[in-house]
Amino acid sequence: MKNNEKFLEVRDLRVSFFTHAGEVKAVDGISYDLGEHEVMGIVGESGSGKSVEAYSIIGLLQNPGRVIGGSVKFMGEDVLAYSEEQKREFRGNKVSMIFQNPMTCLNPVYTIGNQLMEALLCHNKDVTRKAAYDRAVEMLELVGINNARKRMKQYPHEFSGGMRQRAMIAMALICSPKLLIADEPTTALDVTIQAQILELMKDIQRKTGMSIIFITHNLGVVAEICDRVSVMYAGHIVEQGNVNDIFYRPKHPYTEGLLRSMPRVDTKERERLIPIEGTPVDLLNPPKGCPFAPRCEKCLKVCLEHKPPFLQVGEDAHGSACWLHVKEMKEAGE
Repeated sequence: MKNNEKFLEVRDLRVSFFTHAGEVKAVDGISYDLGEHEVMGIVGESGSGKSVEAYSIIGLLQNPGRVIGGSVKFMGEDVLAYSEEQKREFRGNKVSMIFQNPMTCLNPVYTIGNQLMEALLCHNKDVTRKAAYDRAVEMLELVGINNARKRMKQYPHEFSGGMRQRAMIAMALICSPKLLIADEPTTALDVTIQAQILELMKDIQRKTGMSIIFITHNLGVVAEICDRVSVMYAGHIVEQGNVNDIFYRPKHPYTEGLLRSMPRVDTKERERLIPIEGTPVDLLNPPKGCPFAPRCEKCLKVCLEHKPPFLQVGEDAHGSACWLHVKEMKEAGE
């Protein structure tokens, strides 16, 4: 990778699903950069386009979904222009993904060891079965599974939920990818196991130095593991910044709403959580202006008619898309 090239560069990515009812704009022009060794969180409600954006990068978007615009460059190469063979080479060797539900992603009729070895043998034809077996055992030990050689012979139903997720992480890392995409990897787990999985991912990231895109709707998880955060709503990125900016200096009303609806340990006893009023946007008939306008308590007239520009609102690339910033800048005479 050349010095002037970014590790991952997403520009104006647009993804639509063409259904019988019409076009669903699942991702509507998002842009961001991801640096080497960086962990970026993508947060937002269900249906905001988080997973669709990730599947577009890794080339796993299913029909009737289609990338209709924008670019995704990984280490200077245009990922969207890859052939099917190049995509297979890209997946596993350069980028891997941990999926939301490990039980549905692991094949119930093959042993854990068989599936781990297959992931390596498919992507590296020079590896012997003995070397693949040793590497699979090593990866199970790395993710904290005891008696790894015994566990290699077991089937997914013999693993607990947390152990299955650890096995999925081992499978994702077995080819030593440079980028890991984690799609809500802790959602199906109880709180104590969630904490263990997060600690494991932080430890592995420190050891390997890989970059991670962490997709979640849990802001507590973001605070635990991420360096930077992109907040998504209705297919748009409405705010971006480092973790401290997003948590302590949020600028977009949607981000503020997410933080208000999250339980905190530093609030007064029995203080009620404040939900975001209204319902998520119907992406078949999105609003003409700002997608969050129908639910926003600070909505202006211009919000209903025009989409807001994405403006820098702080230091360290802290940006937000809201007409309130334009109003504030005009009042300040900027």
